[in-house]
Amino acid sequence: MHLNFRNHNMRKPLVLIIALSASACSIERIPGIYRVDIHQGNILSQEMVDQLKPGMTKRQAAFVMGTPLLQDAFHSDRWEYVYSNEPGGDERVEKKLSLIFEEDELIGIQGDFRPGNFPSIEPAKDVSINIPKIKREKTLWEMITGVFGD
Repeated sequence: MHLNFRNHNMRKPLVLIIALSASACSIERIPGIYRVDIHQGNILSQEMVDQLKPGMTKRQAAFVMGTPLLQDAFHSDRWEYVYSNEPGGDERVEKKLSLIFEEDELIGIQGDFRPGNFPSIEPAKDVSINIPKIKREKTLWEMITGVFGD
C-alpha cells in the first residue's frame, strides 16, 4: 500500500494540528476560559490594620496580622507583610505593610495601609430580638415517633 501525502484529505488534519499548536501560546485570551485567582503571601485588609494599636506586643500583632512573610535576622524589630493577588489572569495587585517594633512594642506602621480613625463601636449588651416560631409540617420521622408519644 502506498501513501500519497498530496491527497487533500490528509492535509486538513495536518493543517488543523499545526493551527492548534500555534494558538496554544495565546490560549489565555480565549473568551469563556476559566482563570484561577492567584493569591500569594499574607492576606492584608484594612480591617486587620485598624486593629493595630501603638504599644501592642509582637505576640498581639502576630495574633491580628498573622506570621510575617519576612523577618530579617539583622532587623528583628521590623516585620514585612506582602500580599499579591492576580484575579482571573488580570493585572497583579500587590500590597505591602511593615510593622516596626521597639523593645517588643509596636511603634510604627509603613506601607499601603493606614490605621483608620474610626472609633470602635461596641454592640449594646441589652438588645434582644424575639424571633417568631415557624410552624412547619411534621416530617415522616416526627409522625412515626409521635404515634408512640413524646
